Amino acid sequence: MSSESSLSGFGSYAPFLGTYTPRLDDKGRLILPAKFRAQLAPGLVMTRGQERCLFLLPMDEFRRMHEQIRQAPVTSKQARDYLRVFLSGASDEMPDKQGRISIPPMLRTYAGLDREVAVIGAGTRVEIWDLAAWETYLAEQEAGYAETAEEVFPHGPF
Repeated sequence: MSSESSLSGFGSYAPFLGTYTPRLDDKGRLILPAKFRAQLAPGLVMTRGQERCLFLLPMDEFRRMHEQIRQAPVTSKQARDYLRVFLSGASDEMPDKQGRISIPPMLRTYAGLDREVAVIGAGTRVEIWDLAAWETYLAEQEAGYAETAEEVFPHGPF
């Protein structure tokens, strides 16, 4: 079964899936996984994510998230803090013809990126992790993965 036919129920939206391990080049550029390129080709926003990774958001998803954040009351310190961190590190990017994007030095530093990275599909976004940090995070999370299924899917996932 091809991935196109298996995701046909999603309509024009296909979730980002999978883990890839490309390398950054000497200029801090990343070749996007081929499966992600079509959705990110019109442009994307790269920003700080949680757990010291980077988020790559298609423009539509970035607009949706920004609108949600914008609706939070300006009197909320937590909302102001989140908005500042989220937007101050944001960079709009356009992949080149080879499917490469440049990761700004400030964001490479934030995520601890050197050469070896993990690019993971996380549904509505792509995340970029330092490969060793991703492997550590995944090992720590896998122990509780089965235990949390009931909380995430109260009526059963399958």
